[in-house]
Amino acid sequence: MKTYAEHRRLRFSPEQMFALVADVERYPDFLPWCISTRVVGRDAPDRLRVEMTVGFGPMRDTYTSLVKISPSEEIGVESLDGPFRELHTRWRFDAVPQGGTDVGFEIAFAFRSRLLQAMIGRVFDEAARRMVRSFEKRAETLYGKGNPR
Repeated sequence: MKTYAEHRRLRFSPEQMFALVADVERYPDFLPWCISTRVVGRDAPDRLRVEMTVGFGPMRDTYTSLVKISPSEEIGVESLDGPFRELHTRWRFDAVPQGGTDVGFEIAFAFRSRLLQAMIGRVFDEAARRMVRSFEKRAETLYGKGNPR
């Protein structure tokens, strides 16, 4: 299984970062490789089933994930079907006393296809970094570049 973790201190509030990450239906607006997303069910107020279509070059695939939400604290994602044998993503949002948020991002995955695993494995760390940067840029677009609100 391939893993990646990153922690960043951002000037935005935990509530702002949480809202941005929780808004899965907006991912195609800013997230690389994300072609479409759709909430296909709500198992509880804090659990969504989300269908996402991703594309890497000529390849496209759709999968469904269970998104578990702990408001303003954590968002966890697990794949339920699709190209992944396993996919686990976790976002944490911890307030910083001086303002802003320590954002933690972790992802672990394994594809069902060994060929796809080998292909993606070579560029995975850079792809994960780019994904985290996309969320930071989205926060700047939504909330500005100033101090946390």
